[in-house]
Formats: sequence, C-alpha cells, structure tokens
Amino acid sequence: MQIMWKGQSCFFITFTRGRQEQVRVVIDPYGESVGLRLTPAEADLVLVTHEHEDHNNLKAIKGTPFVASSPGEYEVQGVVLQGISSFHDNAEGKERGLNTIFTLEEEGMRLCHLGDLGQTELSSEQVEQIGQVDVLFVPVGGTFTIDAKEAAHIVGQIEPRLVIPMHYAVPHLKVKLEGVERFLKVMGVRETEPQQKLLLKKKDLPAEGTHVVVLQL
Repeated sequence: MQIMWKGQSCFFITFTRGRQEQVRVVIDPYGESVGLRLTPAEADLVLVTHEHEDHNNLKAIKGTPFVASSPGEYEVQGVVLQGISSFHDNAEGKERGLNTIFTLEEEGMRLCHLGDLGQTELSSEQVEQIGQVDVLFVPVGGTFTIDAKEAAHIVGQIEPRLVIPMHYAVPHLKVKLEGVERFLKVMGVRETEPQQKLLLKKKDLPAEGTHVVVLQL
C-alpha cells in the first residue's frame, strides 16, 4: 500500500491487489479555509470522521466514491471497514460532538484512523473494537484534539506497530496547533527523517515495539 499525508487528518491511501487492481481511499478531505490547498483526487472510498469543514470537503473528491461517515461495518471493493463511535472532546461530546474512529483491513494489515479524537483515554470497549493495529493515525496537535502527551497514552492503549502523527502545525495552516516535535519527544524519538510517502507491505512491519513514521506534505 501507499500512504500519503495531505495535512490535518487527510490521507490518500492506495491499496494494490496484484499488478492491476487498486482501491483508492481518501480520509478527511478539508476545505481551503484551513489555509492549505487540497489537490482534487479520484477515490473509490472516502472516510469522513466528523462533519467539520476541515474534514468533510467531498467537493475535492472526483468520481462517485462510497462515503462512510458514521459508525458501522462496511465492505467496499473488498476493503473491510469499521466505524467506531467516539468523542471529539473529553466531555462526552458536550463541547464538540461526536467523532468516528475508522479501521480498515486490506493487504493483510489493519489500519486505524482516530479522526479528531478528543478523549484522553479510550474505553475498554473502544480498545476491543479497534483490535490489533498495524498502522495508527493519531492527532497530536492539541487545541481541538488530544495533545502530544495524551496521544502517547492512546498509542500505549492500542500498541500499534507503526504510528503516523497527524493534525499538527504546518506552514500556512490557519488553525493554531502544536508542532509534531513535542509528540516525538514524548515518544522518545530522537531522530526521524520525514518521508514524502510510505510504501508498505506486511513483511516491512517491525517485528516488535511501536515505531513512529513522520510524513511530510
């Protein structure tokens, strides 16, 4: 699979089966109001974790993709998908409403995108629903989501093999968020070289421990 980060919580993911067949997934496409510009893209599947304008810009997506925006179980072109209910804040949704955590299974790997998670701790039921994760996308910038320290705690609850931080400060972003550096420090990552994209096969996953991968715009 190929994973590219487009800023905020937006990712373009391409699953490949054999030499020809591909499934294109876009997660949380944003509008230009955030200060970043999202290049229009074609997709077979779009995930929207919540209905805020920096996560639900379906106009940026070409074609006629299947759109998943609520909890439930789905299967789209062979991709097994689950939406799990969560909160955008640490007050049971009273401040910012609900958020959907999504898991995807394809190419023998399980991915989990936490959306704009605001809970400082997952419930035991949520952890059980999320299950064993190979790649975790976690917000780390604080303000509207969990911050670096809280994100590290969530990572510890899930224990994924790879972690990709998201929703943090980048140039031109109009939303005030913390940078990724604090999360790396909390996670004990001393040196990391941001990658333009992550090409991943199951055999490439680390045998043990949790490793952090930083993607660049």
